[in-house]
Amino acid sequence: MNNGDGKDSEGAAERDHQDQRDEPKDDSDRYRAPALDKGLDILELLSDQRGGLTRAEITKLLGRNASEIYRMLERLVARQYVVRSEGGDRYSLSLKLFALAHRHPPMERLIAYAQPLMHRFANTAEQSCHLAVYDRGNLLVIAQVDGPGTWGIAVRLGSRVGLVDTGSGRTMLAFQAPEQRAHMLAEHTKVKGEVAINHDALEDACERIRAAGFLRKESQQIFGVTDVTFPLLGPSGQAIAALTCPFLKRIDEYVAPSLDDATNLLRETAEALSMFREADGANAVAAT
Repeated sequence: MNNGDGKDSEGAAERDHQDQRDEPKDDSDRYRAPALDKGLDILELLSDQRGGLTRAEITKLLGRNASEIYRMLERLVARQYVVRSEGGDRYSLSLKLFALAHRHPPMERLIAYAQPLMHRFANTAEQSCHLAVYDRGNLLVIAQVDGPGTWGIAVRLGSRVGLVDTGSGRTMLAFQAPEQRAHMLAEHTKVKGEVAINHDALEDACERIRAAGFLRKESQQIFGVTDVTFPLLGPSGQAIAALTCPFLKRIDEYVAPSLDDATNLLRETAEALSMFREADGANAVAAT
């Protein structure tokens, strides 16, 4: 009914016209979810920004209005998919997508791909090695290969190792954007026997690791062990895993590969795995 003034008919006609304008032009648009699209647009945009972006930059790059970006960012921060810088003016991806992917087959593919390369390293360098990823404030060992000799250091598969006092942890921290590193440290909880380090000293250590591209130092957990760690880098240049060799030096008459030999072999292995992550990143872990 139009109650004699025709307004209802005009409104219906306008709604019909709007429906025609919004009707999907192809099957890809048939089931659009605009709010979800906005959230995914933000996540995809931030995945390419190592240093994060301000809200104004996100709004401009996505061509959307400030209010809808503000609301969406607040929800992404609340759900811990995005972290806000200490100053509150920049946003970057958290590792939540990465953590979720631990339960997803792409992580299994990484392990399956890594193990043959890790075995090759262990047999050639005659040392053990292990692969660790960030998980809820510390690192989780997801793959471990023993060396071929009588003696070796093995980190048990599934172990949680410290974020701030191990080669794996510091290397993982070193190759993160500042906002992401702050988020990881905020989640950090001490593990048994953890060696404390103040914030400035940790930042200095991270800067040295970034400059060198890897870490090589005496273990803070066991005498006689030199930790050698390289990052596995994703497409954005951030570490998504850390590959570590706890190097043991032979002191008898057997001539084993040297520390430098092992370092070079581990570098080649990490680079091969980083290349795998770049190629497979679209189907594997975001993040980051």
